[in-house]
Amino acid sequence: MMEFWWPVWLSIKVAFVSGVMVMLLGIITAKWMARRRFKGKIIIETLLMLPLVLPPSVVGFFLIILFGKNGMIGKGIETLFHAPVMFTWYAAVIAAVVVSFPLMYQSAKAGLEAVDETIEGAARIDGANEYQVFWHISIPLAKKALISGAILAFARSLGEFGATLMFAGNIPGKTQTMATAIYVAIESGEMNLAWAWVAITVLLSFFLLLCATTFKSH
Repeated sequence: MMEFWWPVWLSIKVAFVSGVMVMLLGIITAKWMARRRFKGKIIIETLLMLPLVLPPSVVGFFLIILFGKNGMIGKGIETLFHAPVMFTWYAAVIAAVVVSFPLMYQSAKAGLEAVDETIEGAARIDGANEYQVFWHISIPLAKKALISGAILAFARSLGEFGATLMFAGNIPGKTQTMATAIYVAIESGEMNLAWAWVAITVLLSFFLLLCATTFKSH
């Protein structure tokens, strides 16, 4: 029984941790990019959205190059923590962050750009600094888009497969998520087990998408 629930628990843990990270990174990046006009902005935005359209194997390849044992970031992490990041659940979190970030960024940017600038301007006239305007005016007014983006990012992280398989591996009891467990179950002919994980994944994804759609429409 524990072997069955471990991938479920790990998938939810990875999605939650990566979701928190993506929410923070997405809001900060969207705040910096929204309404700004500068040379090269379209190039930066294209790079930020690129993981959304790249094949998972390509994303996994770049993660291995950057965070692998011989990668620049990977070497630094191994020197600092005396352990590699590849083939750990942290690698699954990194993969989930990369593939789900565009969804959060897109929603956050759209939400922040939709905030009425006159309201923000009025707050500045009343003496509020930029931090206060952002935290007390912009965030509350854009909360529907922000929460919707966070839910979609969580759902995307929950179902991440390709980059996770390449970068984190598929080690039972260590890095095996529901997506990779389903793949192994089908390969080994354990269809009942695969169906059980598929059912949980579909139900969780349906519930999350329903929440995102309902919240955004109200």
